[in-house]
Amino acid sequence: MSYPVGQVAGFAGVTVRTLHHYDEIGLLVPGGRSGAGHRRYDDADLDRLQQILFYRELGFPLDAVAALLDDPDTDPRDHLRRQHELLTGRIRRLQEMAAAVESAMEAKKMGINLTPEEKFEVFGDHDPEQYQEEVRRRWGDTEAYRESRRRSAAYTKDDWKRINDEMAAVHARVGDLLARGVPAGSPQAMDAAEEHRRFISANHYTCSHDLHTCLGEMYVDDERFTAFYEAIRPGLAVYLRDAILANAARARS
Repeated sequence: MSYPVGQVAGFAGVTVRTLHHYDEIGLLVPGGRSGAGHRRYDDADLDRLQQILFYRELGFPLDAVAALLDDPDTDPRDHLRRQHELLTGRIRRLQEMAAAVESAMEAKKMGINLTPEEKFEVFGDHDPEQYQEEVRRRWGDTEAYRESRRRSAAYTKDDWKRINDEMAAVHARVGDLLARGVPAGSPQAMDAAEEHRRFISANHYTCSHDLHTCLGEMYVDDERFTAFYEAIRPGLAVYLRDAILANAARARS
């Protein structure tokens, strides 16, 4: 089969102008033309377009993409293996950064006696002092805030790394349930939400089911939290919120 340029643009989520440009620079020349001279793309062209978009997502410039794809000594499977390794590394890095942001925000960014270098080592590109004043203003008169400050004051760099790793593991399990289509109200999802609640209680402050539901709503209502969870897996903020609500209802029944 072959496909017109508009349909291919729709498949790939790119513009027709982009495909025209790829053709003009020789990066993706369609395998055929219609009787009227319009571009027609076959399955091999779609495979190449997929490879192009993988590399572009990874930040490769177009000339580097062309050089990689046109290397006669490289098996197409090698491209997939390389891209898988690069994408997996990026996902792991994003999850580590996301976990650092989550831990920093939930710990209220208080009492972390680290050097500036250590702060960036622990939290990636996130500045743990960024929301300090906002946190104090919103939650400074709560027991959870005071408890979090007492606990975090004693944490070392290794403690924060452990906390970040544990939080990333919790989020990965919830994200896996979402990816497998397990309903947010299922026992598995509620158990994962309970694990999330207990993690907060163990590392930051006593998190009741009522407080946990407030956090769940914040994950959806606050765009910063939503962006954090969406970076792990699209739809995760709402999914975790719903699982938290279901788990709280289960605890009350």
